[in-house]
Amino acid sequence: MSAAIPSDEILIIETPERVPLHFALASIGNRFLACAFDHFLQLVIMALVAIVFIWTGNHVGLYEQVKDAPKWVLALLILALFLVWSGYFAVFEWLWNGQTPGKRWLRLRVIREDGRPVTFWEAAARNLLRIFDMEPFPFYSVGLVCVFASGNDQRIGDMVAGTVVVREREDQAPSFEQVFSAPTSDAALRRTFKPVPFTAQLGALTEREIEVVEAFLRRRWDLTEATRQWMAWRVATPVLYKIRPVFDPETFTYEGFLEELLHRYRAGHRFID
Repeated sequence: MSAAIPSDEILIIETPERVPLHFALASIGNRFLACAFDHFLQLVIMALVAIVFIWTGNHVGLYEQVKDAPKWVLALLILALFLVWSGYFAVFEWLWNGQTPGKRWLRLRVIREDGRPVTFWEAAARNLLRIFDMEPFPFYSVGLVCVFASGNDQRIGDMVAGTVVVREREDQAPSFEQVFSAPTSDAALRRTFKPVPFTAQLGALTEREIEVVEAFLRRRWDLTEATRQWMAWRVATPVLYKIRPVFDPETFTYEGFLEELLHRYRAGHRFID
């Protein structure tokens, strides 16, 4: 169960189809709880590293080991701590679709300002600058001032990376189960959007993920336009994170991408039993 704190601040992003998507910006309280949880996990990981370091030193005290260790060992230790401190957030947000364990608990997600998934470089940029947001260490005073001064609740890292933190709201669109369990009124797939050319390897996609895409495309015309656009974004986003396609942002549409994805996938598996 999420421990999310309600927030009424809304970020409106216009899709390529010129339909506005309304995102609930993550509140200061939600972000603080998520960040505190993540920092707690970081401290646990660092404590485990210290325990292993002590055990490998014949139970000599940590201070004595650090003082007597060669410089290259100290350099590796500093690098490891840096990777745990800064890499923790960047790697999780990249691999977990814009979420860390704390953000997943609070149902928060980092996205680009245009609503698309963050890349590794954007996740790295926003978190390498976290040290500036934490000044004076470790109170996040600079970050708090920036969040209050920014129209989209962005800290310095978000401003540089072009990202925002939003709260997932299930009431904006029906659940996948609600849509996909509805009777299919028309089983025929048809293209209604200009195909979106993209380059990606589709082998990583599972049949279940393709079934979700196909189910949405079959049932989308039973939804209102706004709800259809929400569902298109929700279905496409995990796929974009997984296959990391290369495409032209100027011609990209979520439904056009899903249509092209499904046709391309089915064409490649048509003769596979």
